[in-house]
Amino acid sequence: MSVAMKVASRINHMKRGIPFSITGFYSLGNRTSVQKAISRLAQEGVVERVSKGFYVRPKPLPSMPSIKTTTSAEQVAKVWAKENGYKLVSQGQEAAYRLGFQTQAPMKKVFWSNGPSREFRIGNQVVEVRHITKQKLRWENAPEGTLLRGLLVTPPESIEVSNLRKAVERLSLTPAETKAVVKKLTALPQLNAWQSKLEQLELKT
Repeated sequence: MSVAMKVASRINHMKRGIPFSITGFYSLGNRTSVQKAISRLAQEGVVERVSKGFYVRPKPLPSMPSIKTTTSAEQVAKVWAKENGYKLVSQGQEAAYRLGFQTQAPMKKVFWSNGPSREFRIGNQVVEVRHITKQKLRWENAPEGTLLRGLLVTPPESIEVSNLRKAVERLSLTPAETKAVVKKLTALPQLNAWQSKLEQLELKT
């Protein structure tokens, strides 16, 4: 079976609307042959290039099959991060909004990462990835990670202990889980300004 046939066969078994990296196909033959095969499929409309090195099988709209959609900029960013082994978490402002520390949602989707800064665009969608220090990526998408990033961008004087309690409720943490999370956060030098309120939260849990 030729490289082009192998590429086409694999793509035919991939879900529509889910972005994929071309590097995952290099095991099927030499890079030039794989690139030519995918380029030909893109010309035929079988796949669509959505970012440098990333493609997707277009997905027909259920209500209007003649119109096809590709994927979201956020999905491409997540596949890019997974492909390269980068951490990817929502920025601090989004965490603060989710926790109720601020009332306005961020205007643009931004991720913090240990990978290089870059931007992903799909149609009118824009997702920005910002390189950030590893200390701010700690615990990734676990509840303590969300709290950490929310606290990092919020002035301690603007939040009461009652607000912290409500934030914990939003994360659906049990009292025991709350105590464990608070102990982790209190131990971080970067949250020294929050120590008093975190300790009060632990005592009232």
